[in-house]
Amino acid sequence: MINIDVKKQLNSSEGNLDLQVNFNISKGQLLCLFGASGSGKTSILRMICGLMKPDEGQIIKGAQILFDSQKKINMAVQKRKIGFLSQDYSLFPNMTVVENLKYGLDKGENPNLINSSLELLGLKGLEKQKPNQLSGGQKQRLALGRSIVNKPDLLLLDEPLSALDGQMRSELQSYILKIHKEFDLSIVLVTHDVSEILKLSDVVHILENGKIIRSGTAEEVFLKNKISAKYQFSGEIVNVEKQGFISILHVQVGQNLIKAVCENSEEDFKLGDKVSIASKAFNPIVSKIHGA
Repeated sequence: MINIDVKKQLNSSEGNLDLQVNFNISKGQLLCLFGASGSGKTSILRMICGLMKPDEGQIIKGAQILFDSQKKINMAVQKRKIGFLSQDYSLFPNMTVVENLKYGLDKGENPNLINSSLELLGLKGLEKQKPNQLSGGQKQRLALGRSIVNKPDLLLLDEPLSALDGQMRSELQSYILKIHKEFDLSIVLVTHDVSEILKLSDVVHILENGKIIRSGTAEEVFLKNKISAKYQFSGEIVNVEKQGFISILHVQVGQNLIKAVCENSEEDFKLGDKVSIASKAFNPIVSKIHGA
């Protein structure tokens, strides 16, 4: 169990932000932080791993105190055993795949971890390649591998898939799930993609102006809101992506193509169906237009 209870005044282009959050991360949990840019998501990750010092509060990992403002404890980044991966892969261009992975190993760690990581991430056969010889997805898997090769207690992911195209993003999401289950690894993921949260998360916290305003499972947070519809329109389904208990519908509306996330139900959606979409903020309600 990891407990984060911190306060931090942040300065941004939009003025001061008083960040104040208190939440727990359970062992083996995949927790998502969701909210508008500037709501404090990345700052929370940076405080957890030690790259930013909170103004006050505590960060406790098991029996370890990582930060305590009253006791004047602020554990060094390298001692926290926390992996961090951002949009910037931060790979060493002059090092091979294996050398990049070895750089992530702690001293004394079993080098056999490199081989198991190569296998797990689908990088076998690329050991001697350098980053500029890899595809975008391979680079991302390598960066992911380097962040988990020393078996951290917690992995922090700061929108690591935002620059990837749809297919590559889906593949990397599957690798994250694979690593999560393989190592029973606790993960905190920052993302703006609702479908990504629906696919990956155990729990999600919605941030607004530095505060957690809503928490729960993805289904509770995104699919169960009861608020008035803002607008309604109709179109034709041109693609359906099924992901667990939800589907992502690609709908042609006039000259525009939109995506809508909906729960799977007895009324199955398929290509060519005419549908009506009523928007309820984060919760689009999709229904078939029968007889169309």
